[in-house]
Amino acid sequence: MSKKTVQDLPAAEVAPSIEIVKDKQEIDQQTTIDDRISQDPPYEPESIKIKGLAILDSTPIADGYSVYSAGQKKVILIAGSFAAFFSPVSSNIYFPALTTIAKDLRVSLSQISLTVTTYQVMQGIALMIVAGLSDEIGRRPAYCVCFILYTAANLGLAPSNSFASLMGLRLLQSAGSSGTIALSVALVGDTCAPAERGFYMSWATLGDLLGPAISPIAGGLIAQKLNWHWIFWILLLVSVCVFVPLLLFLPETCRTVVGNGSIPPPILNMSLSDHLRRKSRKEQGAEAEQRQPQIQRGRSKLRMPNPWPTLKIASNFESFLVLLTNAFARASFYAITTDISASFHGIYGFDDIQVSLIFIPIGMGGIASALVMARLIDWNFRRHERRLSLPSEVRKAQDLTDFPIEKARLELGLPLYLAAACLVIAYGWLLESHVSIAGPIVILFATSFVLSASMQVLSTLMVDLWPGRSGAATAANNFFRCELGAVASAVIQPMVDAMGRGWAYTTLALLSAASTPLLALVIRRGMARRKAALARKDADRWMKSDVAGLEEQQI
Repeated sequence: MSKKTVQDLPAAEVAPSIEIVKDKQEIDQQTTIDDRISQDPPYEPESIKIKGLAILDSTPIADGYSVYSAGQKKVILIAGSFAAFFSPVSSNIYFPALTTIAKDLRVSLSQISLTVTTYQVMQGIALMIVAGLSDEIGRRPAYCVCFILYTAANLGLAPSNSFASLMGLRLLQSAGSSGTIALSVALVGDTCAPAERGFYMSWATLGDLLGPAISPIAGGLIAQKLNWHWIFWILLLVSVCVFVPLLLFLPETCRTVVGNGSIPPPILNMSLSDHLRRKSRKEQGAEAEQRQPQIQRGRSKLRMPNPWPTLKIASNFESFLVLLTNAFARASFYAITTDISASFHGIYGFDDIQVSLIFIPIGMGGIASALVMARLIDWNFRRHERRLSLPSEVRKAQDLTDFPIEKARLELGLPLYLAAACLVIAYGWLLESHVSIAGPIVILFATSFVLSASMQVLSTLMVDLWPGRSGAATAANNFFRCELGAVASAVIQPMVDAMGRGWAYTTLALLSAASTPLLALVIRRGMARRKAALARKDADRWMKSDVAGLEEQQI
């Protein structure tokens, strides 16, 4: 029979008949996806082209990119977001009480600020380990490790009365809580296709944004009305209340473990909801997908946590530029939040509760940015699809090789990034001038909005650039953000003492603005470099295949 590509088929035939291409070579016989998956052993598609838009995925194709409905995705991402809530909460609940803790422990404010710096350093390190672990053995075991460490740290911090124990246990607390951020964003990569990631990313980052709004108020109230030790007792209680339902109901989503969700997870990865869903499918007569050989091999033994996948992503030229610029934005944010307690205690004479209220506009700005950018990011993606005359296959896993994903994302991110730098400068000089409290509050809201929006765009781009490795990509992103943020937190007080708040924040903002040409370079050269890297990877794979074939012939 003569071969026909999908472009040659009538519209009515596109859905049931899809051309399968293995290793970019046409196959003599054309069948449907369902026919190929039902083969024994099951066919493992490496490239599936639908109306000119390829699906690059090593997981079985059942109901599209993911078997989960829109409602189920929201529930999964909200659950992950609640878990990620503990990382910003553990950091921000601490800020209003910094001055009080320093007095109680008889140490300087600079010394107590070191607990913030080391917390952020450990965040970056722990993220790499947790991300590598979750990509290897699944999201659920990684969540268990995170919450066990976090619970143990809070149990030790609550009765602590020495600076040394506070410093050490804060490191353990950071190691437990920080990984949940990478896991929440990894859930987006597991369940959501590129065209819908902007919308679902807002659900995944909800906890990260709510934390700065709620936790400082709670921290200020607890420190002033009770005692700062109660901060950690309450964190212990709340973490247990979140962890138990998460353990029972959050399904395993890691694509190397369960594919698109149709492969039953192993016992250690199975939740109660996985068990009920599997039982329901059997009762309805729907057989689960057969496990792919590469998935079985990948999870046949437990490996030690490996930060190498994260470091490999960070060493990629295009990714490095995105990571560095995102880190500069986050550094400004960390500098502002770390300095708020000293600024508003010293300039306006606020107590702990009043200082905690200053964090409300920061949190509200972040939440507003998530609501606005959720639709805007997806809208710009679809605009480029229409411009290139590509179909909007929202639930399919698009091949972004020939799609200008960098331009689609950074057209929004670059202007926001520059606006954030301008607002940071304005904030510093308003504090320096001792203006009415209304000025800094308004600027804090606007700064939080644009910084959060730009970071959301750049984080989405990192997930797009590394499909199937969203955990490691998010870890690389947060590693850069945490380490540079730790530097900003450590130097902001000495900078303020040396040059005043106006010039201190101006210096940080100018450093951030100086990195904007890197984003312009990504827009201009990013797609070409991606295609060249993919071509080299394909050439290496074919060469290895040819060598293996020759060795088999010789044997």
